[in-house]
Amino acid sequence: MHGFYGRILKIDLNSNQFSIEAIRETILEKYLGGKGLASHLLYEINPAGVDPLSPKNNLIFMTGPLGGSTIWGCCRYGVFTKSPLTGLFTESYSGGRTPDAIDATGFDAIVIHGQSAEPTVLTVHPEGVDFHGAGDIWGMETYAAEDAVIERFARSQYRKKGAVVIGPAGENLIRFAVVENDYWRSAGRTGAGAVMGSKKLKGILFTGDRKRPHADEKAVKEFSKSFMAEFKDHPASHAYKTYGTPMLVKATNAVGAFPTRYWTQGVYDQWEKISADALIDKMEPKPHACAKCFMACGRLSTVKEGRHTGLKIEGPEYETIYAFGGLCLIDSLEEIAYLNDICDRQGMDTITAGNLCGFVIEASRRGKIDFNIDYGDVDAIAELLHKIAGREDIGDVLAEGIRPAAKQWGLEDIAVHVKGLEPAGYDPRSLKGMGLAYATSDRGACHLRATFYKPELSGVIPPEQIEGKARLFLEFEDRLAIFDTLVLCRFYRDFYLWDKLAEVIHLVTGMQANESILREKANAIATLIRRFNLREGMTLEDERLPKALHQQLTDSGKVITEEELETMLKDYYRLHGWGDELMPKS
Repeated sequence: MHGFYGRILKIDLNSNQFSIEAIRETILEKYLGGKGLASHLLYEINPAGVDPLSPKNNLIFMTGPLGGSTIWGCCRYGVFTKSPLTGLFTESYSGGRTPDAIDATGFDAIVIHGQSAEPTVLTVHPEGVDFHGAGDIWGMETYAAEDAVIERFARSQYRKKGAVVIGPAGENLIRFAVVENDYWRSAGRTGAGAVMGSKKLKGILFTGDRKRPHADEKAVKEFSKSFMAEFKDHPASHAYKTYGTPMLVKATNAVGAFPTRYWTQGVYDQWEKISADALIDKMEPKPHACAKCFMACGRLSTVKEGRHTGLKIEGPEYETIYAFGGLCLIDSLEEIAYLNDICDRQGMDTITAGNLCGFVIEASRRGKIDFNIDYGDVDAIAELLHKIAGREDIGDVLAEGIRPAAKQWGLEDIAVHVKGLEPAGYDPRSLKGMGLAYATSDRGACHLRATFYKPELSGVIPPEQIEGKARLFLEFEDRLAIFDTLVLCRFYRDFYLWDKLAEVIHLVTGMQANESILREKANAIATLIRRFNLREGMTLEDERLPKALHQQLTDSGKVITEEELETMLKDYYRLHGWGDELMPKS
């Protein structure tokens, strides 16, 4: 079938063996690849109830049918597994240059099973995989580890090469450890890096020269050419290239949705100091793009003055700014960049890390723990991050995630999470559709499954509206589920509407598609993942917001009530065809 290699690489770390298996075309046509194919594989091969850190939990890397092509926004890969943080299905995506190398290996999916007897690095190539002892690479921070993996294990006959690695946090099984590539790109959230660590897998070098066959190669190139001409100078492209994601600092503060002082306020009075304009003034960031991208949303920034002078980082991104700037009341971009760099080197998700630091500040203030920390105390926060990554003292508790820490300290009423995952930087008391997003996301309180902050912030639908909101939300969720089967970048969401998605799928795969057909596929994937999560123990109560998010914001008085959330949830379940509860119909 066009657009696919028709091959799965299965790696058994228990025996250092591998096999290459064919995929039935009916499966490819049904699930399209990416998230769809991964959800099918996990449901079929993962043992029900498996411990996420068990050797039996499978870890899947894959690109989509657009991988390696000239299609704009396609240079991304996905990682799929059962999350050690939530205990449910998880997915995480990353960009950069490495995805092209992953695709060039010539596999639609790379499935890793078992556990190595010693720390290991893999080289995945078109003929299969080579197994290497990690040696002194085990223990390295992520930047050094990535360099070492590429230098030591690349195959000279292949031009394309890229590596994914974990840092000390993944080695120490921190349940929100990330998988990193291209230094600053992360498959973050929900702990895929901890799954790699549990398998004693320090890194994977991908290399190859394969290209996916397209149904109409000439038409694909023409599509890409016309697409760039149409959208390269679009206002959205200009905004991302000029300001990057930090432009959201101003937008969310303007509507009272910037989570501040550990989720008690919606506006940070020092927001201008940590805004996109401040980043431009202070750190002179340069636009940095993934391959196959004309937006260049990344910010290659350098600290120009102060105690961190010379620090280089891609970022900080909006979510890191909110997590440390808003939740922890840090009003210096240089200091936020410093904390960002600690997380990147250790291999930890910055959203969860910042949330945990804010939570610890509240625990300390309430006398629940003996740890000297307070809002704005950068050095104490940095110390805490290192303790978490090393599982030292209080860090050992936090390494398990927000739920165990909240239970141990008797602070479950203030802990902000859904399914064990902390929300991103959009307060649902001001952006009420984000309450539905956090409650229903299959991987926990996620902002990316539907990116519903976009229509609420831009005025497509009033943020306070409840009636009818689930319908628009589901349209966004369905369309972006197709993005994830193709493994397309979220920031192209304004450009790849249903007609463009159908067109590119036809040109690449030869399949006929339209909005109706694609929404059926999206619903089927969502239902399958829901069955996976129900099998793993998810309950109706897991699809609710925490008590803290039903409390009024102390600065604006805004609130999302339980009744408002219930209205949206019932509409959402009904529109999915699941009835008015979460159980899919058989």
